[in-house]
Amino acid sequence: MSNTQNEWTVLSMLEWATPFFEEKGVKSPRMSIEWLLAHVLEIKRLDLYINYDRPLTQDELAILRPLVKRRAAHEPLQYITGEATFYNATLKVDERVLIPRQETEQLVQLIFDEYSKDTSLQVLDIGTGSGCIPIALKMERTNWDVHAIDISEEAIDLAQKNATLNHVDINFKVHSLFEPLMNNTSPFDLIVSNPPYILYGELDHLDTEVKEFEPHLALFCESTASMFKALSDFCDKNLSDNGKAYFEIHEEYGDETQRVFNEHGWKTSLLKDLDEKDRFVVIQR
Repeated sequence: MSNTQNEWTVLSMLEWATPFFEEKGVKSPRMSIEWLLAHVLEIKRLDLYINYDRPLTQDELAILRPLVKRRAAHEPLQYITGEATFYNATLKVDERVLIPRQETEQLVQLIFDEYSKDTSLQVLDIGTGSGCIPIALKMERTNWDVHAIDISEEAIDLAQKNATLNHVDINFKVHSLFEPLMNNTSPFDLIVSNPPYILYGELDHLDTEVKEFEPHLALFCESTASMFKALSDFCDKNLSDNGKAYFEIHEEYGDETQRVFNEHGWKTSLLKDLDEKDRFVVIQR
């Protein structure tokens, strides 16, 4: 990061870093440097435009340089800044957990559309990761009794911190989906999950950002059938008679996923995301 001028300004940094990121094959090069600059300057990205002539101090440049280097190596912006937004929550994220996606926000919205504020539900999120789903649910539906499990102790540790950060009370527990018996006193009215649904054979087709930085435990499954059969067994033991379960799924395996649940006696609906891709399956007895 060298500059022939005497000093760097917000504008000169934007103009230098955008082509630099382009050259490195980084996705959204302009947005990337805006995001990093806004993070270092502790302002909103939009406010960069009214600060074009603002000089960057040596201290700010010292913080920015390693962040630019990390982004040039395709590390996700959310891991670099340590933060992601999801629905109504701000979450800490690092390599222990997946970065929350827009599709998962749509999953949360489906649930809000179905259940009003006056409902009182026992809810379980399976494979909670950063805790994004249960935190978003609890923030909007304060009277729900929300539980969440994950096989990763590290993920649960971070999810618990995120719940505290967003001032919500959630019961987190380290527990495997493949052990369907839970010690809950009563069955859940609502089960939700964004499980690992990418197949290992797809690894080479994924972006560097995903395959080299995000946790494979949270991304990949051996087969669609085995993953959703496990979810079927789990729901069979833990879902109330009138309950529903909502799952985010692989866009190319909607029919196969639905078939797994149908074969095990569930009534299912296959729903599309905002891009018109098969993305969600809802099941009930």
